[in-house]
Amino acid sequence: MAYDVTGRLHEIFDEQQVSEKFRKREFVLEVQDGQYPEQIKFQLVQDKTALIDPFKMGDEVKVTFNLRGRGFNKNGQMLYFTNLEAWRIEPASGGAPAGGGGSSYGQQQPAARPAQNQNPNLRAQPSAQPIAGDDDNDLPF
Repeated sequence: MAYDVTGRLHEIFDEQQVSEKFRKREFVLEVQDGQYPEQIKFQLVQDKTALIDPFKMGDEVKVTFNLRGRGFNKNGQMLYFTNLEAWRIEPASGGAPAGGGGSSYGQQQPAARPAQNQNPNLRAQPSAQPIAGDDDNDLPF
């Protein structure tokens, strides 16, 4: 399922060659969510790493992305991580997609419709299943 969010580019990182066959580039989008802004990190992978090139920090953009998750076993303990994998970036004003060139991947998946009573900047309808109780939460806030 595809999601999209509109916000201001807060930070853009350099491309990283993670392995011989995998490269990525990360960026942070600041999304206004009520009183406090959220700073959300996305990644672009493989041939999509250049999609961010036409933009600069401070630009308002619309990012279309997929939610990706993986688990792995480290020393007998299962660990999980989640990535927001961007595959389309366009000006928030609704201009043509940046870097859309010859790739038809960006046009194949329609964006999800907004759910009611949800942040208007983020549109999706994922199933909300809690993964841990509050007593498992070790975050400082």
